Amino acid sequence: MAKISLRPVAEADLPILFQQQLEPEAVAMSAYPSKDRGEFMRHWEGILKNKNVTARAIIYKEKVAGHIICWKEGKYEQRIGYWIGKEFWRRGIASAAVAEFLSVAKIRPLFAEVANHNLASQKVLQNNGFTLHDEGGKISMYKLEK
Repeated sequence: MAKISLRPVAEADLPILFQQQLEPEAVAMSAYPSKDRGEFMRHWEGILKNKNVTARAIIYKEKVAGHIICWKEGKYEQRIGYWIGKEFWRRGIASAAVAEFLSVAKIRPLFAEVANHNLASQKVLQNNGFTLHDEGGKISMYKLEK
């Protein structure tokens, strides 16, 4: 597994995270559209101010490789999501980041959505104990119980 560290997302990380979410292949894998600069910065300003959201930058070889985030959605569901910059794919960074995050964030059950065509992300979740909870047309929900 890749050697990574997690730290709180800082405002200085936002330009890097913005560029990562513009990468067309990454957008296609996520099934979520990218945001323009203004929308992206407003979105992250809200995340950074929200005490109920845990957002961490994923650091790999002293570079921001992406982010991992946990938030509450709906009445009961706690969600986890992550985004890895394309230049950092296929190095085990996502798996390592999820494992590290789960060792700190003890909230259960925890849910994650993943595009059905994103086999790599499905494997990241499965390797970290998530199981398929609800299979959808384009996006499926995974759940971690323990």
